[in-house]
Amino acid sequence: MSAAVSPPPAAARVAKNAQDYTALAAYVRESGLLKRRYGYYWTRLIAAVLAFAGIWVAVVLVGDSWWQLAVAAGLAIVLTQIAFLGHDSAHRQIFNSGPWNDWTSRILAGAFAGLSHTWWRNKHNRHHASPNQQGTDPDIAPGVVVWTADVLDTRTGLKGWFGRNQGWFFFPLLMLEGVSLHISSVRLLLAKGAVPHRWVEAPIVITRLAVYVGVLFYLLPPGKAFAFIGVQMALFGVLLGGSFAPNHKGMPIIPAGLKVDFLRRQVLTSRNIRGGVAVDFMMGGLNYQVEHHLFPSMPRPNLKHVQPVVRDYCEQLGVKYTEVGFFRSYKIIVAYLNRVGLADRAAFDCPVAATYGR
Repeated sequence: MSAAVSPPPAAARVAKNAQDYTALAAYVRESGLLKRRYGYYWTRLIAAVLAFAGIWVAVVLVGDSWWQLAVAAGLAIVLTQIAFLGHDSAHRQIFNSGPWNDWTSRILAGAFAGLSHTWWRNKHNRHHASPNQQGTDPDIAPGVVVWTADVLDTRTGLKGWFGRNQGWFFFPLLMLEGVSLHISSVRLLLAKGAVPHRWVEAPIVITRLAVYVGVLFYLLPPGKAFAFIGVQMALFGVLLGGSFAPNHKGMPIIPAGLKVDFLRRQVLTSRNIRGGVAVDFMMGGLNYQVEHHLFPSMPRPNLKHVQPVVRDYCEQLGVKYTEVGFFRSYKIIVAYLNRVGLADRAAFDCPVAATYGR
């Protein structure tokens, strides 16, 4: 599929901003870039399952050895790739059928990665609906890390000190992200209230986690079993969390309640990451974050083909399109997190709000 396509003409400036996305979406639909890529995804799915099985064969063969830590690192990489496939399926990128996508994501997330599809999809859909918007995007909700100075103003003592220096703790905190994802998944599945497919997901997720721990302690001495789990969980958190964090952190934050048209809301709050094939693999296609947010159901391998179209179209419209290098993106995150506590309150005169809000 050729990437050498011409962008559609920019919508007339007298039209409402919302029509800008309508024109782009119509062009993309006609280009065929939203068609399913079954060959790509079946190859990835089969390879991921075989790799997962191969890792556990390696655990048995390596036995009582500290080389198990290398196997644990391999498992973290495989689980990250499986999580990316679960993410794609949750966005309905793989199959035309909604149920096929949902159950594929549910199985990949629960049986292989030990995560709840329902928890992830609910949280992630809210993020896609309002990226970087205060009060609605769960990814910037106050937690251990704070993303806005007004929240940090309420924290004193150790919490206040941590907030003012939180950028330096970014990577260590990512090492805990894997554990956090498992805890959040189990909490949702055991919580009161209605949870779709709870009685399918809960047994799958809990059994997967229990079998994982049980097999390791059966095959390995306690010390090596704990070390295996620690390495796997830490690296899984870094790889998965580190693939999502560069895409929005440090980009404009939209005040609560402000309405911005879809195209500008998605483009101005998202950041693409350059880096070629290696970055495409390690970030699961999330490095094309602008395009993914504009067309969340577009198959992952097509994102790189629509990128020049989106970039040129944004240039026509005068909408800032952000793309930086891999290491530069993390430098921006650390600097932003450290700046939150010291930021001039004028920083909250958000350029998105000032220019595009209505």
